[in-house]
Amino acid sequence: MVELEKILHYHFSDKSLLKRALTHSSCSSHVSENYERLEFLGDRVLGLTIAALLYRIFPNEPEGSLSQRFTGLVCKETVAEQARLLHLDRYMYVANEEIRDNENVLCDVCEAVIGAIFIDAGCEQAVEFVNKHWRELIDKNVAPPKDSKTALQEVAHVKGLGMPVYRLVDRKGSEHEPIFYIGVSLNNVPEEIGEGKSKKLAEFDAASKMLQRIGQ
Repeated sequence: MVELEKILHYHFSDKSLLKRALTHSSCSSHVSENYERLEFLGDRVLGLTIAALLYRIFPNEPEGSLSQRFTGLVCKETVAEQARLLHLDRYMYVANEEIRDNENVLCDVCEAVIGAIFIDAGCEQAVEFVNKHWRELIDKNVAPPKDSKTALQEVAHVKGLGMPVYRLVDRKGSEHEPIFYIGVSLNNVPEEIGEGKSKKLAEFDAASKMLQRIGQ
């Protein structure tokens, strides 16, 4: 736990909170021993913190644009990716090792850690944690990943290029840190290959590249 606290850049006064945040219901179904209640709290803390950050950082953007950014920053894929970057998958308490690769679980555990920090030290520390680990994503000023797939489908329809077809091209890396390569194709348009640490993120990347190819 000491090593994980170093990665998190936060040291718990109550170590049991961190253990609970990392405990999947497969190890304990009791609500006082697994992450589910902490995830409920952390989800709300994350959402409020990101909303406040976006409100301050982009003072001239309309509500619609802020909502798109917000969705991309708090979606399951993004939060699960943050969990991997923090190596939470390595420290989780699970009954089945396959659970460590489950994006839903990774997202929940990351939010539970945020909730645990909130309980351990209060709102200010929890907000500081989110600011530290999400600010780089905001600074990249990238449109929400899921929009690229939606946009590609809409543009392809308008241009008469048919529905985008996605396929798994390759998977590299370790079990805990995989890299997926996904191809997307349209009628009479060469395939574009995207990559990401999950299949969905790779699909988003492929869709973005295809949009650039077809001039959008």
